[in-house]
Amino acid sequence: MTIEAFAPAKINLTLHVTGQRDDGYHLLDSLVVFANVGDHLDIEPAPEMALEVTGPFADGVPSDASNLVWRAAQMAGVTARIALTKELPNGAGIGGGSSDAAAVLRTLGGEAHALALGADVPVCLLDCPQRMRGIGDDVAPVGGVPPLDLVLVNPGVHVPTQDVFKRLASKDNAPMDAHLNWSDRAAFLTWLGDQRNDLQASAAAQTSEISSALDALKGAQLVRMSGSGATCYGVYPGPWLAREAADRIAGAHPDWWVRAVGTVGA
Repeated sequence: MTIEAFAPAKINLTLHVTGQRDDGYHLLDSLVVFANVGDHLDIEPAPEMALEVTGPFADGVPSDASNLVWRAAQMAGVTARIALTKELPNGAGIGGGSSDAAAVLRTLGGEAHALALGADVPVCLLDCPQRMRGIGDDVAPVGGVPPLDLVLVNPGVHVPTQDVFKRLASKDNAPMDAHLNWSDRAAFLTWLGDQRNDLQASAAAQTSEISSALDALKGAQLVRMSGSGATCYGVYPGPWLAREAADRIAGAHPDWWVRAVGTVGA
């Protein structure tokens, strides 16, 4: 029997870098939400492991044991034939590979192995808003986060995460404002506007396309980069305005990946 799984895009609405451990791992404090766009997987138990990767972003994605999807199935103790359709750009700061791996673990019952596959995998096990701290091992659902209408923009560049962290001006920054209790959407957006993505300046310094993506989103209620980039997001008052903005940006930049999306609230 084939089981269908959805691996939604992960969006770091905030990303505060609060320290670095002696072993080199960075400590984070991030509010994460998930969008209604993502990769798709068909998983069928089989005598031997097999992975087929298709979709608009399949190029360069391995289909062997080096893929997190393959490793996730192995860690769950299951051999399967998996068809992965890549709808999300790779290395884009929206958790494509991590979300794929989490979808496999969630489907096959291997959630206990999430952190061993990467810092972003544990938070991707659930699709609700979550606060992610530490090296990704401390995750907890957050109530009161409203569903959001966003435009995601990826200008088609890849910025290696290790380079972004390496060039951070400061690795010991303040955590998020701990007041995670909002009366309404307006209060949430006011709070969100006071938070940061500490990786944004470092990533933008390495490629001008990130600044171009942020500029293209001007006019949104809030504009910020997600994760280590290069995907940026803009918050809009409603789905129609988000779609209009997405159409405008896509028309001006036909080589960019642009999507109007909704997020899951709590």
